[in-house]
Amino acid sequence: MENFEIVIILFVVLLALMAVADKARLSNAVMLVIAGIVIGFIPALPSLVLDPEIVFLLFLPPVLYDAASHTSWHDFKSEIVPISTLAIILVFFTTIAVAIASYFLIPGFTWPLAFVLGAIVSPPDAVAATSITKGLGLNKRVVTILEGESLVNDASALISYRFAIIAIGTGSFVLWKAGIDFLLLVTGGIIIGVAIGFLLIYIHKLILNNSLISTSLTLLTPFISYLVAEHLHTSGVLAVVSTGLIISWRAPEAYSYQTRIRNRAVWDTMIFLLNGFIFILIGLQLPAILADVKKYGIVNLLMYGLLVSGVTIIIRLLWVFGAAYSPLINGSGKNKKADGSQLTAWKSVLIIAWTGTRGIVSLATALALPLTFSNGHAFAQRSLILFLAFVVIFITLVVQGLSLPLLIKMLRIKANPDPFKEEREMRLLMAGQVIGFIETQLPEKADGSLIKRLKQRYTIIIEELEDLSRRLPEKPVVTDITSLSIQQEIIEWQRKLLIAFHKEGRFNEYTIRMLEQELDHEEVRLTSRFRKMK
Repeated sequence: MENFEIVIILFVVLLALMAVADKARLSNAVMLVIAGIVIGFIPALPSLVLDPEIVFLLFLPPVLYDAASHTSWHDFKSEIVPISTLAIILVFFTTIAVAIASYFLIPGFTWPLAFVLGAIVSPPDAVAATSITKGLGLNKRVVTILEGESLVNDASALISYRFAIIAIGTGSFVLWKAGIDFLLLVTGGIIIGVAIGFLLIYIHKLILNNSLISTSLTLLTPFISYLVAEHLHTSGVLAVVSTGLIISWRAPEAYSYQTRIRNRAVWDTMIFLLNGFIFILIGLQLPAILADVKKYGIVNLLMYGLLVSGVTIIIRLLWVFGAAYSPLINGSGKNKKADGSQLTAWKSVLIIAWTGTRGIVSLATALALPLTFSNGHAFAQRSLILFLAFVVIFITLVVQGLSLPLLIKMLRIKANPDPFKEEREMRLLMAGQVIGFIETQLPEKADGSLIKRLKQRYTIIIEELEDLSRRLPEKPVVTDITSLSIQQEIIEWQRKLLIAFHKEGRFNEYTIRMLEQELDHEEVRLTSRFRKMK
């Protein structure tokens, strides 16, 4: 009970710090790392240790699912080659490089222990990357690649982690058998995740008008997908990611506007609390970790931390530049898109190479290391691995993360001169289509005066979008029951347009979801008025 009270107090302090970070425009991820360190040095706080299996199950599925549900399938598919090279090949190279450096340069590290450390620190984190790059005006392709990489690489790293843990527990590792197991884990995890995704989409459609049940189901989804896959001895991580991508792709059809509004609020809050709790947890364990590794000496510990961090950063720099200009990966080496952007513009490549921030996934994976094995033996070097993982997170998040805006400024990377161009094009297209819908579909349902006012509303929108300096007074539409019913019908028709845009991949997913959110809130207002008039 005492520990619970302390955690609640620390959460309150954390909330206050996050409010300060927001005012100071500091990344939430950076503030969480700093808060974790501060908590670790507060005297008289207890050491809170959760069951490692609970840590793994409690934190990783929802975090991975949330990242997947925010990923655009069309964007992800369009950048699948660079994402795959970063998320799969680079993760394995980083794991191997960290393992080699740790085995030869850190006393007491066996090969399995070294590979465990490599697997923990190899994957950049989706939440951290998004938090760091938000508002920096980066090229759309750069952001897509960073977010896509951070989604898939967790699966690659966690599968490596799983094999390394098994090798430590059993004392043996057979390469050919591991290769077969790897294929079964990957294939099985993806198939199960996709199947569960489609099944849950079907269920969501059946309960379309019950937003409370639908939202509750989304909270259970990552755990269902993970546990089913693990029970069938496949990759729970890949199952969660696959389920998240499927549901994200079909969500516009499967969720009502009430469910979407609930989901946004519930999931944003839950992910924030999970991130906060994991860093409070590491903060409370820091004193015990430091006491356990003090035999190495502070100088050696810092050297080991800098060594592992340096390897992860250097390997990423070398790989990203090599892959970006490799004809095997990029064909001609230009990788030019229809919009004229080039991935291999060296400034964009450097930004991708420098944004290798580690975060909650690495930390949760480290905390999930077992305390003991089935044979009763303690997990050797567990505290040292936890310490080194935290150092890597600190350096990649705080040092690299805080230096990223400065790097962008030094490189003179200019933000998109017209970041709202696509949004305007989409709003213009929708307004024009709505006018056509009003003219052809509504005359039989409303009188001429109402039709005229509805058309004027969207004509004003078109005129303002075509000339941004103009602000025309909008003539309010009559708010009787017939008018409200017709306006709801227009909103429903606009949603169908957005679903068509979503399936075609015609516009950026972020823009589509932003307009979808506006329609959701507009329908809430109309529904409220409709109920008052009944």
